[in-house]
Amino acid sequence: MKHDNPLFLGLDSSTQSLKAVVIDRDLRVVGESAVNFDADLPGFKTRGGVHIQPDGVTVTSPALMWVAAADLLFDRMKKDGVEFGRIAAVSGSGQQHGSVWLNKTAREALRGMKHELTLREQLKDIFSVQDSPIWMDSSTGRECKALETALGGAQAVADLTGSRAYERFTGNQIAKIRRINPNAYDATAHIGLVSSFMASLLVGDFVSIDTSDGSGMNLMNIRSRQWDAKALNQTAPGLDSKLGPLAPGHAVAGKIHGYFGRRYGFKPDCAVIVFSGDNPCSLAGLRLQKAGDVAVSLGTSDTMFGSSSEAHPSGAEGHVFASPIDPNGFMIMVVRKNGSLTREKVRDACAGKSWDAFNAALKNTSPGNSGNIGIHVDVPEITPPLMKTGVFRRDGQNRNVKTFAPETEIRAAVEGQFMCLRIHGGKIGLKPSGVLATGGASANSELIKVISNVFGTPVFTGKVANSAALGAAYRALHGMACTEKKQFVPFADVLAGATPFEKAADPDRAAHATYTALLQRYEQFENEIAAG
Repeated sequence: MKHDNPLFLGLDSSTQSLKAVVIDRDLRVVGESAVNFDADLPGFKTRGGVHIQPDGVTVTSPALMWVAAADLLFDRMKKDGVEFGRIAAVSGSGQQHGSVWLNKTAREALRGMKHELTLREQLKDIFSVQDSPIWMDSSTGRECKALETALGGAQAVADLTGSRAYERFTGNQIAKIRRINPNAYDATAHIGLVSSFMASLLVGDFVSIDTSDGSGMNLMNIRSRQWDAKALNQTAPGLDSKLGPLAPGHAVAGKIHGYFGRRYGFKPDCAVIVFSGDNPCSLAGLRLQKAGDVAVSLGTSDTMFGSSSEAHPSGAEGHVFASPIDPNGFMIMVVRKNGSLTREKVRDACAGKSWDAFNAALKNTSPGNSGNIGIHVDVPEITPPLMKTGVFRRDGQNRNVKTFAPETEIRAAVEGQFMCLRIHGGKIGLKPSGVLATGGASANSELIKVISNVFGTPVFTGKVANSAALGAAYRALHGMACTEKKQFVPFADVLAGATPFEKAADPDRAAHATYTALLQRYEQFENEIAAG
């Protein structure tokens, strides 16, 4: 069955909402819809889409809420006039690390969905664990320690799985639930991620986890793209049968279930491409297609991520995931918690709360800041791991000092943030040939100049709304192209018609050399702070 003027649907089940983006074959966005969990589904009593338990470290979301959100989203899309019959393929994004636990009645219920009933009505009893642990949960320190001990330490776990043992990672959450609630574990037929569960709703059956989202579990061998037996055995008995096989990001999970055809008008040959995580789908949405393509997202946290042909996992920081768009590539990501809020704090203290004055200070001081270095740790940092908070300063003679002049403080804070990303991104394989700056602060031309000079590459900017949902729609189109050709098609070929991003800055070579010369001093200062 051929689709005339086909459309491609991307879904994003994030922490706070479920969004949809529809694109045509020319990559134009032709429809958008959204459901906010707190506002639109108040009966689940979430705040920010989650429930924070009294201990402050256990954070969950009700699994049934995601089902109810799907009901509401598709109803809204129908009212908005979305032509479901033109949708040739759908893919999706899910918040990384969240797990969904399905009991032994779930498969039959999914396969037998009836269009006269809502999804919520007929799937309300399929969960063996009602409240799904998500990425905000940090209650599994015991399990992380046990995994690292069993596998030979943090670096050994990173070398195997792409990341050290993280509290939010799904394998450690599985180990905890198996320890505190073994009956629930025994009653579970299938454990999926948020991404694969949402795909299961569309296919009407258990669906494979894709290798990119599967990288965020501490269970997958990052190079073979297969579950690792030692990690599985340390986590829980019989876990491989509950997880099922992995699939590459361009694979077809199945055809859409007849429920969606009869209720909404999807054609029976609409393909469901395996879903992936929100960070991998954002990489696709920002079109970071080849090694050297890197984005720096300037938000509450500053995140640097991109594509790489090689992997150098760290036992201390950062993540290496399998690429969602290249079966042989990697996605590298580092996160700094002291991002935009730190810049705002320095602006308030040194520039009278004025961005104009802040930018004037950057413009009127020289790259390298006469050798003055500042490291701002307003909250405990994860890249690099710095638990002691405060502001740490060294002058051009490498002496510790208590204060800088306001304009020196501003430049030191900004340069320190981006030298840190260059150092630690480089350690795990991020070597940009160009940087795409995103997030609110990417509109600040003076910050963009510093980024360009620190990395020595051009910086591009562009507004990409709902990058994870858009990336899911791109992945739906890509998966369909691979299916039609009966072989893998490079993602860049499928996205060749996309509007180019705008160049915002070119590096000054002398400034870049100045920063390169400063890196060793900066990193030594970091190491001394970390050592106390």
